[in-house]
Amino acid sequence: MTEQSSATWQDEPTDYAELGKLPRRSPLPDPPPSPVMGSLSITAAAADPELLDLPWHMALEEWPEEYLAALPRGISRHIVRFAKLGNSVIAVKETGEHVARHEYHMLRKLQRLDVPCVEPVAVIRDRQTPQGTPLDPCLVTRHLKFSLPYRALFSQTLRKDTLTRLIDAQALLLVRLHLVGFYWGDVSLSNTLFRRDAGSFAAYLVDAETGELYPDLSTGQREYDLEIARVNIAGELMDLLDGGLIDPEVDPVATSERIMDSYRNLWAELTAKESFELGERWRVGARIRRLNELGFDVEEYAIKTTAGGTTIQLQPKVVDAGHHQRRLLRLTGLDAQENQARRLLNDMDSFRADNYPGQDEEISAHAWVTQVFEPIVRAIPKELSGKLEPAEVVHQVLEHRWYMSEKLERYVPLAETLQSYIDDVLRHRRDEAAIMLNPDTQLLKVIETEEARHREDDEDDGEHPTED
Repeated sequence: MTEQSSATWQDEPTDYAELGKLPRRSPLPDPPPSPVMGSLSITAAAADPELLDLPWHMALEEWPEEYLAALPRGISRHIVRFAKLGNSVIAVKETGEHVARHEYHMLRKLQRLDVPCVEPVAVIRDRQTPQGTPLDPCLVTRHLKFSLPYRALFSQTLRKDTLTRLIDAQALLLVRLHLVGFYWGDVSLSNTLFRRDAGSFAAYLVDAETGELYPDLSTGQREYDLEIARVNIAGELMDLLDGGLIDPEVDPVATSERIMDSYRNLWAELTAKESFELGERWRVGARIRRLNELGFDVEEYAIKTTAGGTTIQLQPKVVDAGHHQRRLLRLTGLDAQENQARRLLNDMDSFRADNYPGQDEEISAHAWVTQVFEPIVRAIPKELSGKLEPAEVVHQVLEHRWYMSEKLERYVPLAETLQSYIDDVLRHRRDEAAIMLNPDTQLLKVIETEEARHREDDEDDGEHPTED
């Protein structure tokens, strides 16, 4: 930044009750050419002075390497770069002003609705070169630590069961979005980040520029989003098959259709009416327990008897995700993914039964943290601490202990389990805190080749990014 440069910080939009797209601003006349860099206009929830250290006076594709983090990029119609911001990493996307403002607005709304998505940081406007040439605005989001773009999972041939877990995670994310009334409009693996979650994956929305928020979604809107997901995932799997990154026996079209069944089964479980006889009122509790096992809480439900008074109809009214996350957080203060929380709570309950039977749940939970969770986390060598997030490490250690006990046919102490896990498992894992800050050259080449090919296809089809 030069001494003549300055920035205007603006408050984030506050009209969160507004549905759909933000109103467009009246177009402003182009500023006159200037020999120096002009002022920036920054819309953000909080002022982050380190943003001013980035070279906003340069086109994003020309940013020097010293500012960039070498993360693998997915396919996008926009220029996207990962940049260093203090001790974190941000994603910077060059786009139109209306698109940037709309996406920032949508991400802020989704955060307030507790939907898994990336954190919006700022919208940077009024960019220009030192010669006064206007540059496109940028949307800045914070990169999700320990997350993986789906292509980063393919340094080796992807197994079919891993691919299935990815698609199931995508289906769950889509259900959560639809429950709050969010129509995505561009569902794909490329627009999603994944975090490991106790043998499964947790999915996070990355790109919300086509999204709209409504009080409720119609069946047609949900089904259209689902069809977009099926088509996009099939195309992505075909690209991976061509690159030799998935098992040759995988059928991209048949595999992509799994999201249809996974989504519809989950949606029906969460929202469908259920009828049963008056003498089967125990099924009310059973239905709620099933939803809890899926990771959802029922805050309200409606029960209605039929005209004849012989049957009962039950329908959940408000369904909240994160049942096990909230219980773990309440008992221990630990923040984990849903499946991780379920696994840790199971171990906590077993620990209580073995060591503190009849003891208050909160007291035994505190003992579990100090005697199980914290010793495992402290035992991980510093140079290996970036391999996985702590909750995932503890889950894997507990799983490793079970497998060791089965194999050796004896009780395995925690200390012995830890040493075996560190030496035989953890040391051989990739560092997921950095998300491949030094990615495999061959993988990056495949990603960049696909990105270039898709841009050429868009140009051939006459598709050009717009602000709509």
